[in-house]
Amino acid sequence: MEEGLLLLKEEREERRRWVWGEVGEEVKRLGWIAAPMVVVTLSQYLLQVVSTMMVGHVGELSLSSSAIAVSLAGVSGFSLLLGMACALETLCGQAYGAQQYQKLGTQTYTAIFSLVIFCLPLSILWIFMGKILIFIGQDPLISHEAGKFITWLVPALFAYAILQPLVRYFQMQSLTLPMLISSCATLAFHIPLCWVLVFKSGLDNLGGALAIDISIWLNVIFLILYMKYSSSCEKTRVPISMEVLWGVGEFFSFAIPSAVMICLNTVATLYAIPYGFGAAVSTRVSNELGAGNPQGARVAVFAMMFLAVAETTIVSATLFACRRVFGYTFSNEKEVVDYFTAMAPLVCLTVIMDSVQGVLSGVARGCGWQHIGAYVNLGAFYLCGIPIAAVLAFWVQLRGKGLWIGIQAGAFVQAIMMAIITRSTNWDKQATQARERIFDGKSSTDDGLK
Repeated sequence: MEEGLLLLKEEREERRRWVWGEVGEEVKRLGWIAAPMVVVTLSQYLLQVVSTMMVGHVGELSLSSSAIAVSLAGVSGFSLLLGMACALETLCGQAYGAQQYQKLGTQTYTAIFSLVIFCLPLSILWIFMGKILIFIGQDPLISHEAGKFITWLVPALFAYAILQPLVRYFQMQSLTLPMLISSCATLAFHIPLCWVLVFKSGLDNLGGALAIDISIWLNVIFLILYMKYSSSCEKTRVPISMEVLWGVGEFFSFAIPSAVMICLNTVATLYAIPYGFGAAVSTRVSNELGAGNPQGARVAVFAMMFLAVAETTIVSATLFACRRVFGYTFSNEKEVVDYFTAMAPLVCLTVIMDSVQGVLSGVARGCGWQHIGAYVNLGAFYLCGIPIAAVLAFWVQLRGKGLWIGIQAGAFVQAIMMAIITRSTNWDKQATQARERIFDGKSSTDDGLK
């Protein structure tokens, strides 16, 4: 009897060591994807931040107008395209896991075609943005300058529509090095370019917009050349054919709810880290499900949550410690610096919420249930976050702080609901559905939950 209990105990210990060993290996695999993706995401977003920072030192009007223009460009354009491109994290990721390499290339072309077409009405909206701002009662001088700035960003909009599918193309194959080199080189080029165009060319704030245009297009050109000529892309490189058009419907069926998931989250510099984590877990989950390995997908989720907890602890603590000096990077105005210092605790809370939901949203994209994530986000923000924000900002008179607290309340609800959904996922069923989607062309509406 005692020998049997001892043997059972040894088996449990061996199983525990095996499980933690598997998690450790998965943490390494995720780290090799997540770290470069964090840098890539940060580098791409910092193009806008650098331009805003330099324009801000031209004058208060330039800072106000460019900040509004960049924010509107993000909400109405860049974040939409980024979110829609995330549909490829399901389509391309699972195709790669199932070794359907040609399909991955075709789906990338489909996404580029779809997003470029989508940019046409967006560009018209941007061209008339100044008049729209004046129409809704904004300051005419600031609205006029913001309108000019966002109009000059239209070329960047089309470049971004090509860039984001290319990023997913490389990401789903775990080819992070070319993206890392391209993004960092682009940022290094952008800084002196922006300085010259803002302070030396006579363009002032418009020089910041032109610098963003040039830099994003350079990033696109580099990735296209790598995709075309590198042996690493040989398996997934396909000729452009009519098959590109056949996949438009499937792409939009994932792209629209995916955009809702992304655009209702905080898309800012600090979100680049959890978004990079989400991209990594999306890659691993989609690859493992496409390969028919549900246990691998389950382990990837657990390992990434471990990394997210470590990341959010370090970043939030660092941000809080630097709260009194960070504001000077954007402006020398004491009022701006003091306002950032006061908002720092809320920003730290944002870091925590974004880390959790960033990873869980990545899991959703890897599984292919963006529609569930979209419903969760809509409910969390419109039924909870926005009402709380309105009450605190306008009734309790907390203004900016009230708005931020309300949005974070919505993010908290979102994170809880996404965690419950992830916990309820039937991974065996998800793997079966992924294989059916790839090989049989079925787009099942079953959520794969227990």
